Amino acid sequence: MTGTSTPPPTATATTKGERIAKRLARAGLCSRREAERWIEAGRVTIDGKILTSPAVTVGADETITVDGKPIPGVAETQLWLYHKPTGVMTTNSDPEGRPTVFEQLPKDLPRVITVGRLDFNSEGLLLLTNDGELARQLEMPSTGWRRRYRVRAWGHPDPARLKALEKGVTVEGVRYGPIEAELEALKGKKAEAGKASENVWLSVTLTEGKYREVRKVLEHLGLVVNRLIRVAYGPFQLGKLSRGEVRRVTGKMLKEQLGKTKQGTTGGAKPGGYKQSRPKPSSAKPGGGKQGLPRTGTLKLSGDKPSGDKSGKPKSAGSKKNWAKPGGPKKNRAKPHANRRR
Repeated sequence: MTGTSTPPPTATATTKGERIAKRLARAGLCSRREAERWIEAGRVTIDGKILTSPAVTVGADETITVDGKPIPGVAETQLWLYHKPTGVMTTNSDPEGRPTVFEQLPKDLPRVITVGRLDFNSEGLLLLTNDGELARQLEMPSTGWRRRYRVRAWGHPDPARLKALEKGVTVEGVRYGPIEAELEALKGKKAEAGKASENVWLSVTLTEGKYREVRKVLEHLGLVVNRLIRVAYGPFQLGKLSRGEVRRVTGKMLKEQLGKTKQGTTGGAKPGGYKQSRPKPSSAKPGGGKQGLPRTGTLKLSGDKPSGDKSGKPKSAGSKKNWAKPGGPKKNRAKPHANRRR
């Protein structure tokens, strides 16, 4: 790439502009933070001048390039729901050579950015967008969007300690905000006083989503997570989305849920303005067969069996499950089906 290093240009007072990192993000090239790293590496130019600082406001008339190629115009903002399976990394590349989310996506999908992450052994709902600025907004706790998970863990949960999580908790010097954790049902043998049951299912809801937050907090309570499924992110639900399936959110729904005033820009009501209803606790009895979060359109697992050998020790997650239609404990419930996209 050619060009001469120069101090960053400034926008004129009469030009309505935006920061260069935001422009690159809205063009669907990267996140804001990644754009700042590109600038530090000297990969970005404005009107032929190598940019040396991200503290630059650009208008509509500047010619911006990355690695010598003009950036595309700001595309119409789109959002997709993706059912991430276990065993894939939420990253563009992995130094250990493990498969990534982006390698699994349909080839006709445009360049997308993930909204947050799910770790290698976690599964469930992952939002994808072509708008880096939107991704940044939806990741921020200030939106108030609740992230809900179904968690299978090994151990004996203390209801009082689970309740105390609503006030937040500090684990190894890291402060986590309020967490709602409700016990769904015990799996396997009925828990005896002072002894661990084989497996428990919990519904966990939070708004921060710090690195491995659910696993670390539950481990702090003496519970070992062996399966973690994100079933909702704000108003968007996993529902009956098959593993590996991608579904586009329609423009009308985007406007309703994200407060869009015009395509390609954010405005109007903030995402956090969406009023969300709290999930009702499952009425399934401990040790019963089919488990689920009723009437919320979330993922429901049926036919789960205790995970463990004769010694009672848990096996690693990954056994084949049946998927059932979400819904509360009603008569004539839908039978499990095996129509899953792999």
